[in-house]
Amino acid sequence: MSAPRRSKRGLLAEPVEITTKSRRKEVIVVTPPDPLAPSTVLKGPFYQREDTVQVAKELLGKYIFTRATDDDGREVLTGGMIVETEAYCGPGDGATQAHLAKKRERTSAMYKPGGISYVYPCYGVHFMLNLVTHTEGNPHCVLIRAIQPTHGIDHMLARRGKDRLDYSLTAGPGALTKALGIHDQHSHISLSEEVMWVEDKGVHIQDDDIICSARVGIGLSFPPEHALLPYRFRIRGNKYTSKAK
Repeated sequence: MSAPRRSKRGLLAEPVEITTKSRRKEVIVVTPPDPLAPSTVLKGPFYQREDTVQVAKELLGKYIFTRATDDDGREVLTGGMIVETEAYCGPGDGATQAHLAKKRERTSAMYKPGGISYVYPCYGVHFMLNLVTHTEGNPHCVLIRAIQPTHGIDHMLARRGKDRLDYSLTAGPGALTKALGIHDQHSHISLSEEVMWVEDKGVHIQDDDIICSARVGIGLSFPPEHALLPYRFRIRGNKYTSKAK
């Protein structure tokens, strides 16, 4: 394996060899953010805008981090660049309305002002991480579906029970929450606190580089005008997005 490339400003990229399902080997490049690049923690006003779809798009390229205690008692930092999101836009969105009715006892976080986390279990196995958006009383959120890992990769591998890095480490909402050490207790947390936060490191994804499609798991039980809303957003060509169609 070749050595990481470096510039005067530090580490640029670390090539990582993986084996795909087709048994072909390919190289995934994990690019840590430039440590000298300006970084800003996103605050409430970013999330509290009325256009949740736009917020979901703008979260692509942002970096999400968690600081959690592992089983051995060590506090570790893990995180990466957000590469896939889904927007859920209040009672007028059939998928959101169905969730509010089904998870009624858990959804109080969604009615808070944007800028906090909303975490809930799915099928009793996985946890789903949502970032609450819009203003108080308007239950909107953005589901984080996938990240490109950049920090604490060894810890993420251990949490997922993997011995090598591949695209499945953090591709899919259940995989990424396990990798980041996110559980029930991470709901209702401010997204600018030391436990969980999102940073803008100056990565801007152009509209032409965003794939828009229907959300995953929104089936035919919903009217087409809800099931087919193009509210799933992925960075075009990024190998860490989830494989769900």
